[in-house]
Amino acid sequence: MTESNEPKTNFAGTYFDRDKVMKISRVAGIFAWVALGIYLFTSLNSFTQFMIQFATGVYYQKGMSAFDVLGFFTPYLLQAVPGLLYFAGLKFIQHALLILMDMEDNTRRAARNK
Repeated sequence: MTESNEPKTNFAGTYFDRDKVMKISRVAGIFAWVALGIYLFTSLNSFTQFMIQFATGVYYQKGMSAFDVLGFFTPYLLQAVPGLLYFAGLKFIQHALLILMDMEDNTRRAARNK
């Protein structure tokens, strides 16, 4: 990315406080990583417990096919999906707030230069 040579307007904002928007953006980014970490940790913990039980033969029944065995794995592998969705949503919010602030700054700069 190239830096702009034009000075920043540092407009305080009529409808928002710049510092509060930046803080909300940072908090959304932090919550995104925390949510992803929690979901991945709990998913890994559940999958590890399942693998221990599966390896000791708790889930095995006589006459099971390979498709039956694969059916045991899918719920454990899908546990992290909500965490990924929360992560993507919160990161979207974080970057959308920053983009909207840049748009506001650029709009004010363009209006001032006319």
